[in-house]
Amino acid sequence: MASDTKVIGEAISRIDGLLKVTGAANYGMDWPIRNVAYAFIVKSTIAAGTITDIDTAAAEKSPGVIAVITHKNATKVVAYDPMRGIGILQDNKINFYGQNVAVLVAETFEQARAAARSIKVSYQNADSKTDFEKCVAEAVRPANRNDAVRGDFDAAFNAAEHKVDATYSTPIEHHHPMEPHSAIAVWEGDNLTLYSATQVVGGVQRGVATAFGLKPEQVHIISPHVGGGFGSKGGAWTNVILAAMAAKVVNRPVKLAVTRQNMFNSVGLRQQNRQHLRVAATAEGKLSALGHDTTQFTTTTNEFAESCGILATMMYEVPNSRVGYKSAAMNVIAPTFQRGPGESTGSFALESAIDEMAYALKMDPVEFRIKNEPPKDLSNNKPWSSRATVECLKRGAEMIGWKNRKPEPRQNRNGDNLVGYGVASGSYPSRQSPTSTLLKLARKGDDVTASVELAASDIGTGAHTIIAQTAAETLGLPMSKVAVKIGDSALPPAAGSVGSIGAASFCNSVADACNQAKTELQAKTDRKWLIAPTVAQLMDAASLNEYQTRVDAKAPADAAKYSSHAFNANFSEVWVNELTGMVRVHRHVAVTGAGRIMNAKTARSQVIGGCVWGIGMALTEESIMDPRWGNFITRSFADYHIPANLDVGTIDVAFIPEEDQFVNKLGIKGIGEVGIVGVAAAIANAVFNATGKRVRDLPITPDKLL
Repeated sequence: MASDTKVIGEAISRIDGLLKVTGAANYGMDWPIRNVAYAFIVKSTIAAGTITDIDTAAAEKSPGVIAVITHKNATKVVAYDPMRGIGILQDNKINFYGQNVAVLVAETFEQARAAARSIKVSYQNADSKTDFEKCVAEAVRPANRNDAVRGDFDAAFNAAEHKVDATYSTPIEHHHPMEPHSAIAVWEGDNLTLYSATQVVGGVQRGVATAFGLKPEQVHIISPHVGGGFGSKGGAWTNVILAAMAAKVVNRPVKLAVTRQNMFNSVGLRQQNRQHLRVAATAEGKLSALGHDTTQFTTTTNEFAESCGILATMMYEVPNSRVGYKSAAMNVIAPTFQRGPGESTGSFALESAIDEMAYALKMDPVEFRIKNEPPKDLSNNKPWSSRATVECLKRGAEMIGWKNRKPEPRQNRNGDNLVGYGVASGSYPSRQSPTSTLLKLARKGDDVTASVELAASDIGTGAHTIIAQTAAETLGLPMSKVAVKIGDSALPPAAGSVGSIGAASFCNSVADACNQAKTELQAKTDRKWLIAPTVAQLMDAASLNEYQTRVDAKAPADAAKYSSHAFNANFSEVWVNELTGMVRVHRHVAVTGAGRIMNAKTARSQVIGGCVWGIGMALTEESIMDPRWGNFITRSFADYHIPANLDVGTIDVAFIPEEDQFVNKLGIKGIGEVGIVGVAAAIANAVFNATGKRVRDLPITPDKLL
């Protein structure tokens, strides 16, 4: 029963856009809860040791203060998450600078913040591990990451005629979504409601339930709108637990928002990575060996390793490769997933090294990549479900004007600016996760409306809209007749907006529910149709004015037989001022093969967002830790610079038409992560083409070029 309504893929504006621009969309702290109190977190000022005393007397007497919560009087909670659960006031141990040591609850935010200053904490310092350069000497292989080995890397590399042996570094980065992490906690007996921005509604529900010894259904998460997350809102950090704890202690609703300054040591970060690349090739330009070894830090309380070498295992046809990892324990807040985790940082090193090899061989870097295109995924010997890398490279080269590039550096100028061109490829896996959808249909005569309900999340990427598009086209209804309800744990469970699984998981589940409803309605009548009936006709034939059905969808069984990824090519034209060393991305081109594009407008927006983030990664973003104390000296947007409009040149986005028959029923591949992969490398390679200076240590700041 095909539909004549074609809206999937169209550039439709967000259906929640009006709510957002008029301020009617409720984010985490916007809900009008009566009798609410405000909480403020106090942070440790040492990186390792114990609290010997905490004097709260002055704070307790401060105006408006309702409660002061420390490890001495905190509600007992269960350790719920080894990554995010450090600092829930259960003991006096300090594991990193900025760990939570107290929570103030007052009538107003200002009163809570003012009272926090009067708390006096005494510590017994312990030897801390806060200097990356010293800690890496003690790095060991992570317990959960074995080396990925293919062929005989050492023999092939040692015997090779052409080699690149270089080390690349990426710094600590922070997520910094526009909406800081926040929660409003409301208890009704043993039932807890949390208004909290989250990328994974069910994950936060389960984490909070575990912490307080509740059943998941006793915890209600409400999060219809999320002001960005980029991985940092994938689970319940301690601020969520502390909000619930504070509300329980004072027996009234509590709001707790993490300040921008405290975002640096409250909700994770991207760890610092040092990547050693060894690349070998024949004189004809065929790769013969590839080694990718990453050394990074993790926290002293948990092991997390960003998979920087994952692309080295599958992006190119290399018979001999070895990918390995080492981690060093440090007294720092737990590293976590950040947009394109592993692929974004790893692509900087890999694609820079590939560019260096192409230059050494005097080959065009686009042609060099195409020459080493793999026929299948060599990391697991599975065929590609589809792969558009070559098409992306060719299309991007045409769009950027690659023919204007000179092979030798410093050959293109525009006034005081040296002009350079760079390219990099990228990839990110495509997956569908189990997701359930409840579809409700209502009919009045020939008029049918649909309500699509699932506990999905929209982190600003347009999930509301593509869900509505899927339902509208599958049911044959106008978009205006489809209502979307998401971001509520009371709805059927859904995948999260993480790992680029959202669109594939949500839309396939919604399509299944809509198709199932039509099939079930048809089964309720014996009427035969000369042409495919409308939903209204089916409901009329079954004498129904209301109908609902639920689907529990998952990936097709055959999907696991294939290696499924979105692929891209990034091209940058940079202008480097020869006098100041300032780098400007004059133009950037991103071409992506990502299966079926659900909405041309929101997809383009996502890729642009990834490119902007990649520009920041390449040129400006760096969280700097003082190795003496373990605290971050970058504490706001004044010193942690995220690219603004004037930092971003023209960004051109294109998609390669791609029908993937195997990745999932609708052929959807995620694009939220792949948009950043390869961007920093393309810029770095362009800087080399402009200046002749190879910067292997991000960000590329003027001092590294002068």
